[in-house]
Amino acid sequence: MKTKQLVLAGLFTALGVVLPMAFHAVPNAGSILLPMHIPVLLCGLVCGWYYGLACGILVPILSHLFTGMPPAAILPSMVCELAIYGLLAGLIFWLVRTGKLVLDLYIGLVGAMIGGRIIYGIVNALIFSAGNYSLSAWATASFVTALPGIIIQLVLLPAIVLALSKARLIEARA
Repeated sequence: MKTKQLVLAGLFTALGVVLPMAFHAVPNAGSILLPMHIPVLLCGLVCGWYYGLACGILVPILSHLFTGMPPAAILPSMVCELAIYGLLAGLIFWLVRTGKLVLDLYIGLVGAMIGGRIIYGIVNALIFSAGNYSLSAWATASFVTALPGIIIQLVLLPAIVLALSKARLIEARA
């Protein structure tokens, strides 16, 4: 099982570098559609918190090295945000056992999405934009601008996990 998780985590990490490249041809598509978040959240849900954490750290760094995106100025806050996404998606999904797989998926996904956005705001406010970052700027970037991406994640990710589970490509749990 560990070999399968490692291979899947590698696939999600590669997808996290390649997928955003398709979106960056459109201005601001990265901050609106959040293509880098999808593989990291999926990795946490499918492979577990430690693989999700590693994927969340590696994806923005590798993407920056290979494509220049995200830009160096926002790379540290994206590393923190995506690391928390992968960590919390896997951890919450592993800890929560309602007996309903879909509900567990949504609790893990939403918990990770909120936790990652909170860390993103804290890191920006305290470290990278100290004194120049407001609650309004955080809310706009994290929720208003990102709303299409949030909707995509909430629709697509549980469906993918359920399809992989039904096809017995990953272990089902409930």
